[in-house]
Amino acid sequence: MVIMTASTTFQPVLERIAEEIERTPGRGRPADYIPALAARDPRRFGMAVAEPDGTVYGVGDWREPFSAQSLTKVFTLALDLAREGDALWEHVGREPSGNPFNSLVQLEYENGIPRNPFINAGALVVTDRLHTRTGDASGELLAFLRTESGNPDLSFDEEVAASETAHGDRNAALGHFMASYGNIDNPVPVLLDEYFRQCSITASCADLALATSFLARHGVRADGTRLLTRSQAKQINAIMLTCGTYDAAGDFAYRVGLPGKSGVGGGIIAVVPGRCTLCVWSPGLDERGNSVAGMAALDRFTTLTGLSVF
Repeated sequence: MVIMTASTTFQPVLERIAEEIERTPGRGRPADYIPALAARDPRRFGMAVAEPDGTVYGVGDWREPFSAQSLTKVFTLALDLAREGDALWEHVGREPSGNPFNSLVQLEYENGIPRNPFINAGALVVTDRLHTRTGDASGELLAFLRTESGNPDLSFDEEVAASETAHGDRNAALGHFMASYGNIDNPVPVLLDEYFRQCSITASCADLALATSFLARHGVRADGTRLLTRSQAKQINAIMLTCGTYDAAGDFAYRVGLPGKSGVGGGIIAVVPGRCTLCVWSPGLDERGNSVAGMAALDRFTTLTGLSVF
């Protein structure tokens, strides 16, 4: 274990993890149901750690842009929660689903209220509510990510958005089903366009570790203004811990012990409140949609540093 002190940098830890990951034989498979992501090399690997003051450490492909996908759900949730507060929780729950991220099975007997904001149904509700309040949910999200990461070049990947639109029947079904219960405000085609553009944003590990830092700072943005109350930041971290890796959330909490959120682009973000934020990327996924190397890297990080919420 590396004892982390105020003067210790994360760089040696990251380099050790990268060396271990390089020797790992199985890396999973990219998300082949999104054709634009299927060609990614599963042996690519990058990892970044950002401290609350903006200092960033990285290793491997940590500056390589990749498709953020469901990582964006954390930021959309924060932006909407900042606007409407607890009223949001009348429309989406805070419980683990125990089912795959794109499942429809719980919606009918729970009256169109998704279990949590990180399964696709819940994320659609949050995006819908943010769009109602801003008129441009995906644009609001992109502006936030550009500001918090300090990278004005972040953008949508139109090829990925089009690919998801062409293969988005299940998300369309989720949207229409929830609309039938009155839990969607905007026309479903409009919502789907916003959602697919949101998921198509490309960013690097460095960008996303920095953008997530407001959760390590207990709701305070990079410029010192407050986005969330301390309690709201705690709420998002708690939901990340219990719901952020879909039906593998229990295993993630057991192995890693941090609030985290994964995406099928191969990224995972994680938070050590008050200390740092992390982003790891490797495109090869396990059967639950989580990066194989990313999970292993975060497991090693908390083991080597002793940093955990437990």
